[in-house]
Amino acid sequence: MKRPTRKLALVLLLVSLLGHSFGSAPTRRKIIINEDFSGPGGSNMQTLLVLVQSPLVEVLGATVVSGDQWRDEEVAHTLRLLEIIGRSDIPVVPGAVFPLVRRRGEAQLWQELYGKVAYAGAWDDRWWHEPFVMPALPEGAPTTKPSDEDAAHFMIRMVRKYPHEVTIYEGGPMTNLALAISIDPQFPELAQELVFMGGSLNPNTDNPEFANNPRHEFNFWFDPEAAEIVLRAPWKKIVCTPTDISVKTRLTPALVKQIELSATPLARYISRFALYSPGADIMWDELAAAAWLDPTLITKRETRYMAVDLDRGAAYGNTLTWTETDKPALAAGRVEIQVDLDLEKFYGMFVKLMSAPTPAAQ
Repeated sequence: MKRPTRKLALVLLLVSLLGHSFGSAPTRRKIIINEDFSGPGGSNMQTLLVLVQSPLVEVLGATVVSGDQWRDEEVAHTLRLLEIIGRSDIPVVPGAVFPLVRRRGEAQLWQELYGKVAYAGAWDDRWWHEPFVMPALPEGAPTTKPSDEDAAHFMIRMVRKYPHEVTIYEGGPMTNLALAISIDPQFPELAQELVFMGGSLNPNTDNPEFANNPRHEFNFWFDPEAAEIVLRAPWKKIVCTPTDISVKTRLTPALVKQIELSATPLARYISRFALYSPGADIMWDELAAAAWLDPTLITKRETRYMAVDLDRGAAYGNTLTWTETDKPALAAGRVEIQVDLDLEKFYGMFVKLMSAPTPAAQ
């Protein structure tokens, strides 16, 4: 038999080495969703859905932190949603109940001194209850149980199992991440990147939450010390969706109606609960998740150094930012900040994901 030429032999070798990948499904991107999973419905639950619904994503776990609601209530909402969409295989991992330093009494005193905030999450007088009280869930109580592991150790274990492959998505206060960094300082370096919704620069909005203090943002304000620890850690990449871009979004009844047409269990959940709570129309966290899936949704970005004001005065918890030329000697975190987006493309992507059948566990 005639021997192949050297050039043909190289081609055959490459085909032999790579052939098994031809026609195979693309490698799914690994992510841990760290959220204050308030519910039912709303931005936090819908962010979980955005990522679970993508066939290109492997959700390693949902780690839960107090913020918009108390941790245990959030855990229950998360378990129930995963039951509804048939994805109870995804671990739900309880994390921090309280911020590192700040407590409700101190936050109330701060408001007496410096002015009432428009939104205080689990501490808000309008729906306050004790941390370990479980209110009735409108969507029904879950039958599945959370993980026995804690969030910080779960995240550390995952990035060590899959070094440089796991994105950490953060949509709530950063307490769990700060604890993980304190336990294992290599945690940020072993992650692929940090993607978070938080911080506020100069949002163009009439939202009362930012009327008196545009640099005030809830995720930073609830646990300022945690946010500062996380922003100063040695992540390979940090991407921020600030309030400035989130407030440009609106989940309208018309979009919900489009999703409703698919008549899946997920669509019925969205139809009933997406706009269940006052103020749920702003798509705070969904945008951060969607832009991670498709960065072309973002039409303008800028890089700044970001930190958090830890002085115990009127600006406690506020977002601090600097450009390259004016950053302080003790450098803060270098962050890619999203500034503008293609709204129609984002809405189209969200409706498509929420209308699709939920991918089965793999």
